[in-house]
Amino acid sequence: MAVCFLIEQNRESVTVMSELKPGLKGMVEIVVGEQHTAPHVGSGRVHVLATPVMVNLMEAAALQAVEGLLPAGHQTVGTHLDITHTAATPVGMRVKAFAELTRVDKRTLTFSVHAEDEKEKIGGGVHERIIINLERFDVRIQEKLKLISKA
Repeated sequence: MAVCFLIEQNRESVTVMSELKPGLKGMVEIVVGEQHTAPHVGSGRVHVLATPVMVNLMEAAALQAVEGLLPAGHQTVGTHLDITHTAATPVGMRVKAFAELTRVDKRTLTFSVHAEDEKEKIGGGVHERIIINLERFDVRIQEKLKLISKA
């Protein structure tokens, strides 16, 4: 079943057809290395998987679930996270992050996400991403960059 959504583009609506639908899944995995620990990324002093790295894995799993289904010239960016990190994972252990698309509301994609190591679930929650037009996004970023040169 195809989902139809509108993307506003220079005052005109362009209808985009996509196969984006609830149930799409993504998964990524890593073996925790020192570069993934809290002291290395600046989020703590204990040498275990850092929460920001776990969150990054969850976002990557969400990307993997929908990446190949987006219209040309479009991408997703993260806009909301509601995540818990409930168990520590030591260096050397494998971590898998999973995402499942649970809702498509126009340009907003909602994912159920969780991560687990070789022993247990280590975190989970909800992640939202919004579909953007890369050309329009880049124009906005270039406008922001002009503010730096004025300072």
